[in-house]
Amino acid sequence: MVTSATPAWSSAGPAWLVPYAAARVVATVFAAALIVWGGADAGELLMVLYGVVSTAILVASARLRRVPLVWAIDFVATLAFVLASGDWRSPFYLMWLSSLVLPAVSLRLREAAALAIAAPAAFLLVAIVGGPAPGSLALQSTETLAMHLALPFVLVCALAYAAMTLRRLGRERLERERLAIQTERRRIAWELHDSAKQRLHAAHLMVTSLQGRVPPDVQAIVGRAVVELESATSDMDTSLAELRSPLEGRPLAEALRARARELAAVGSAHVTVRGDAPPLPPLVGAHVFRIAGEALTNALRHADAATIDVTLEPIASGLRVRVADDGHGLPPQPRPETTGLLAMENRAATIGATLHIDPRPAGQGTVVQLDVPLDHNGGSP
Repeated sequence: MVTSATPAWSSAGPAWLVPYAAARVVATVFAAALIVWGGADAGELLMVLYGVVSTAILVASARLRRVPLVWAIDFVATLAFVLASGDWRSPFYLMWLSSLVLPAVSLRLREAAALAIAAPAAFLLVAIVGGPAPGSLALQSTETLAMHLALPFVLVCALAYAAMTLRRLGRERLERERLAIQTERRRIAWELHDSAKQRLHAAHLMVTSLQGRVPPDVQAIVGRAVVELESATSDMDTSLAELRSPLEGRPLAEALRARARELAAVGSAHVTVRGDAPPLPPLVGAHVFRIAGEALTNALRHADAATIDVTLEPIASGLRVRVADDGHGLPPQPRPETTGLLAMENRAATIGATLHIDPRPAGQGTVVQLDVPLDHNGGSP
């Protein structure tokens, strides 16, 4: 039995963290400087403190940076600071502008366009209500008001378009990599099938023809050679199958759920796959899938697990894949012929990931945790 739970993956990731943090810090420092210059009161100092604390929290928490409610609270709070300051030419204007960065780079282009229109409209309403002459704008320069209204529109549109372009470029890069790897896999498979495999078949036929035609003391050697050639052919078929991409264009989470269903169908274990992953380069995705698949296989076939929990979750450095089971756990000494764990370690090293295999107390299962570093486009650095 397989169950799953999939949260949305937001694009407000590490790519935008530095410019967002820089804009937020500059806006807060600028507000503090203007307030100190004009003589700060306790309320204004609390507003500056909000800027410092909110910046630290949002920079530290990737999860909060992806929550629309947090964007809305920050938008309303910073706009309220502008209103409370009693002048729409407020020291907190830049802080309010910085509250638009995260939604601008995370929303779809149509939604971002709506935000680009709504933000200056909200500011205009605050300017009319808040003063310096409530009920009117008390204009000294129309250019100043025009700039204050144009900046949020231009900022949101520019960031939204840049984010859309980066996402599109990332998808195109992943598609090019997928096609290149698929082409190379096919080439290698054809060469193996047309040369090495045919030679194995020829050698098998020649050795088989010697059975019953050689002295008894050589017969055992011939029989053993036949078995070895049959095993080599079987290994070759397995290698050819492995050359096909295990994901076949599917997202990692979808492929893992399909694999979990296949394994659960032949046993009685309850397999849960939770979470989601960003688009991954084909090579990275294939290795992550193989490592998680090997952990699932080990838990079912060797540890007799009744419950297996697979979790995909974003972390500060990239993606974490965690496979926890309640099986017998690892043996004190791995069997000499065991190659699964070594293959998992080699695959992790190939993509620069960190693999932890932690046995729980006796009889309480094993936890396999893979931390995959990703750059801002979802690729492995």
